[in-house]
Amino acid sequence: MIRIDRASSRYHADYGWLKTYHSFSFGEYYDPNNIQFGPLRVLNDDFVAPLAGFGAHPHREMEIVSIVLKGYLQHEDSTGHKAVTTFGGVQRMSAGTGIVHSEVNPSATEEVNFLQLWFLPEQYGLPPSYERTEFPVDKMKNALLPIVTKHPSSPGIAHIHQDLTIYLSDLEAGHELTFTQPEGRNIFVFVIEGDLALNGEAHLERRDAARITDTPALRLVTNEGAQFMLIDLPKEE
Repeated sequence: MIRIDRASSRYHADYGWLKTYHSFSFGEYYDPNNIQFGPLRVLNDDFVAPLAGFGAHPHREMEIVSIVLKGYLQHEDSTGHKAVTTFGGVQRMSAGTGIVHSEVNPSATEEVNFLQLWFLPEQYGLPPSYERTEFPVDKMKNALLPIVTKHPSSPGIAHIHQDLTIYLSDLEAGHELTFTQPEGRNIFVFVIEGDLALNGEAHLERRDAARITDTPALRLVTNEGAQFMLIDLPKEE
């Protein structure tokens, strides 16, 4: 089954320095029917103004992934890590027993747009940790490039404490991809730019998403080209 979540259905807030779109309940937005999809608890599409951002704040027992789409994002945390990430980089923070961090836009002129995803961990009580990796952007072309997973197979893939894999793809018109869904798994698709058709029945546009269950094989086709994220994750318990 394929459930489509249109971009226009997301919760939106504009605070001046921050324009944000929430795919799941978060902060002042609460919908008891839209809490999570398996361990995927948060997907926020954030646009942060120059020299603005999220000051130091705490987290516990959450796996947090930030994927920068445009601009620069500076991270600093209580474990001593400080890094700046742009497109081609991904950061994973395991809050574990507790961590304090900040995320700000260090640019004086350019807005930063990034996706922040929160996942429930597979195991609780872990020590907090942080990792920043860089992935080969060219390998996204007409392929599903893993950038975060439980068991990384190369240095360019970040490790996460949950049984899931995040893929990015840059699919050109005239090409298609197929993803096989193992039993007991779900798929979440989020279109960053462009258009995407799923199994010839579900048609997604920019910032649309799909929650896919009980679908053994997923065929992904684009008319004009698409940049998208695909997450393979466990079913809800």
